[in-house]
Amino acid sequence: MTGRRRNPPGPAPAPGPAPASSTTVRARGLLPSLSPAEQRVAQVIIDEAATAARLTISDLADRARSSETTVIRFCRAMGFGGYSELRLTLATEAGRASEGAASDEPVGDISETDDLAQVVKKIAFADARAVEDTAVQIDIAVLEEVVDLVVAARRVDIYGVGASAFVASDFQQKLHRIGRIAYAWSDLHLALTSAALLDERDVAFGISHTGATMDTIEAFTEAGRHGARTVALTNFPKSPITQVADLVLTTAARETTFRSGAMASRLAQLTVIDCVFVGVAQRTYAQTRTALDVTYEAVRGRRVRPDRWRG
Repeated sequence: MTGRRRNPPGPAPAPGPAPASSTTVRARGLLPSLSPAEQRVAQVIIDEAATAARLTISDLADRARSSETTVIRFCRAMGFGGYSELRLTLATEAGRASEGAASDEPVGDISETDDLAQVVKKIAFADARAVEDTAVQIDIAVLEEVVDLVVAARRVDIYGVGASAFVASDFQQKLHRIGRIAYAWSDLHLALTSAALLDERDVAFGISHTGATMDTIEAFTEAGRHGARTVALTNFPKSPITQVADLVLTTAARETTFRSGAMASRLAQLTVIDCVFVGVAQRTYAQTRTALDVTYEAVRGRRVRPDRWRG
């Protein structure tokens, strides 16, 4: 997870490797920002990490249909000093993975020949992995800054479309439940008009798995233009939305067949949102407990009584 502020201006330096985050997770997150040749190197790392750890730089370049110079550029984009550092890290991670590997761990993507039991197992594994990988790479310092901003905010605007709109609505509902003023917008016109009314007392969240959703970026940029502090939540730390964000939170989801942009990414986003929400709730504990009790009482009478469950 990466944090960045608009001030001072100018391009942010390339992030160094996060100690607890796996190399394949970081490579996947950087894919869209790499050149085509570097993407081929990254894909070899993602698909064959254990094998890549045993390759010389020439062998890796050949396998990726690339050059040694491109491999070095990829290493630097990942935050490594050189290829030897990347190779050592891959070997270490491969050793840990083999020690902890489960014999019944599902292998591969969902295929048209998988039976329903295999589909269930692969979906459960991919979703659990997205949550675990996301949790491992969270930058706690950035998360704390985000929590501080939300606690101090007069109002929170949340922008997201498509699958991210569901996450935005969930975040809005959570904050509203504990007495925080928050609005979730998925329509661009409504988002823009709301963003235009924000100022330095407010916080704007832009939620986009790809980080390239134009509607979300437009509203997000408008909020920042009026002085609101901006927080981006994306799977790709060098995506367009991060260029206009004060702070960036990242997920580590891998999309699979039939699931692009919808399932694993949404669960990973919800994981980060829950971390922000609980952090805010902790900082405002007394107010939160009161708000939760009052709102629970307000809806308790709308539940079917237990004695009516029995036929």
